[in-house]
Amino acid sequence: MLLFEKPSLRTRVSLETAAAQLGGHSIYLETQMTHLGKGESLADMAKVLSSYADFIAARMFDQSQLVEIADNSSVPVINALTDLEHPTQALADVYTILQHHGRIKDLKIAYLGNVANNTANSLMLTAAKLGAEIALVGPVKDYPPNSLYFNKAREYSKVFAYDSLEEGLEDADILYTDTYLGMPALVQSKEDAARRELEIEKRNKIFLPYQLNSKAMSMAAKTALAMHCLPAHRGVEITDDVLDGPRCIAWEQAANRLLLNKAILLYLSEVDKV
Repeated sequence: MLLFEKPSLRTRVSLETAAAQLGGHSIYLETQMTHLGKGESLADMAKVLSSYADFIAARMFDQSQLVEIADNSSVPVINALTDLEHPTQALADVYTILQHHGRIKDLKIAYLGNVANNTANSLMLTAAKLGAEIALVGPVKDYPPNSLYFNKAREYSKVFAYDSLEEGLEDADILYTDTYLGMPALVQSKEDAARRELEIEKRNKIFLPYQLNSKAMSMAAKTALAMHCLPAHRGVEITDDVLDGPRCIAWEQAANRLLLNKAILLYLSEVDKV
């Protein structure tokens, strides 16, 4: 069961394809098409859906919604993205890095731009657990990393925040970026849409010095690779020459979403039997 409040391309298609290739099938359900928000609680919905399905993959705006679903589900719940986390993406990311470097331990991964978003949180924690050094590079005084994930990651490895590109990117093996502002709700008022556009314009100016471009690539290790979880805003957080260049592995990241989602489903199938 795919219960999605937020729009999706890679996460939805990779999960649906993963289920099909493993001999199962999936049902895609947008929360807007349910009774959620019209009187029925998430807890009640989770109890019902988990009586129909073997797994629930939930893609929600608020982390607390995901937790509520998990707390009331009788089957495993996959976090398919929230405002705080994107763990399935992080697993595909570290697997992609492993394919190229043969290891994660002692590599330096530099995350550029909005270092407080969900992708940064999950990648930082996952890679740190595997022994990578993490450099969060952005306007950290005004847009600091999430302290919960930052402090947790530092329990496992070296994790630093920099506002200087030169310092943060020095000897980096991986340069990673993502959009500066997450996806909005599908339905917005004119006022909310206008406020969002102003916030986008503001952030684009603030984060522009941390764009993943050829200059940033030149500051890292000579063999450094560029990564982006997609969708990419070309010319904003990443330039065309980097995204389409020979040192970018974003397309492999996207392809590996399918492989890792198959692995997740297989793993949960075995765990559920224990």
